[in-house]
Amino acid sequence: MNVAIIGITGYAGMVLFGLLQKHPGIIKINIYQHDIKEAVPLKTLAPQYTYYSKAVKPYDSQTIIDENDAVFFATPAGVTSKLAKPFIDADFPVIDLSGDFRLKDPKEYEKWYHQPTAPQAELEQAYYGLADLTTNPGKNYVANPGCYATSVLLGLAPLMMNDSIDLDNIVIDAKSGLSGAGKKLSDSSHFVQANDNLQIYKPNEHKHIPEIMAMLKQWNPKVDHIQFMTTLVPFNRGIMSSIYVKVKDGVTEAMLKDQFAKVYKDHPFVKVADDSLPTVKEVVGTNECHIGLSYNPVTKYLLVDSVIDNMIKGAAGQAIQNFNLLFAYDADYGLKLTPVLP
Repeated sequence: MNVAIIGITGYAGMVLFGLLQKHPGIIKINIYQHDIKEAVPLKTLAPQYTYYSKAVKPYDSQTIIDENDAVFFATPAGVTSKLAKPFIDADFPVIDLSGDFRLKDPKEYEKWYHQPTAPQAELEQAYYGLADLTTNPGKNYVANPGCYATSVLLGLAPLMMNDSIDLDNIVIDAKSGLSGAGKKLSDSSHFVQANDNLQIYKPNEHKHIPEIMAMLKQWNPKVDHIQFMTTLVPFNRGIMSSIYVKVKDGVTEAMLKDQFAKVYKDHPFVKVADDSLPTVKEVVGTNECHIGLSYNPVTKYLLVDSVIDNMIKGAAGQAIQNFNLLFAYDADYGLKLTPVLP
């Protein structure tokens, strides 16, 4: 197969390009950029690729459709909402790493993303591709989930599906490495600010909140809010979501462990620890989500510790996992990865 990448200058696009080169079903990777007028060497847009002779072509939807079997958009929010229509009209396979098609309600998108949304008719042609737990409803446009959303949703899914917790007490303390903030320069990512520091950011207004809520409501329509907080921590990659929930009366620790085991028994990328809490180092460099549980019988609170690599499981890796589902490849094609150590 030939595949296209739109957007190679961001971290997610770079990681995606690297992973796709290892995919046994992919013959050629074509790279296009939506904001250039003529072809340029890859190294001019991304100096990290100094020794690559590959060219980046200017964006043209029909050329992309003619030259490829699928397209990955690794673009910022606000781009695919303007570019997606020709692909939707052609029913051409799209895996969209941006947030533009994750929310079905245009008002919700505009509220959280602070910019115009795609038309409602186009939004309806996409489905939310939480790859481990979502079934393709027969659509070719995949809205790849956000990184925080992936970690949180995989951590909460068994509890929501089994109605095991008090829905008024869902507290999520999520921490991410600096790559989650993207390449754009900011005061918070400046070395002297980020190093030896912790920074809470976007309290109660992070744009992954509505997609988390939308998926939770699918599993349990009675949920109507979460408390979600994000912290920037001084390492490159990884997310740790510490999720605190109050367990309902009559639900035991053994029942909770059994619920997680049953939900994830056939999902090789999600691993539930027996008697330990996972660390970020276990998953960096992989497409895995590791989950640990710690139950306090005195307070009846359960801690769910969910860790992922935000660039792989939270972005490029899950995009390839969705690609594999779309084209009936083995789930681990291009994703047979091991943790990056030390």
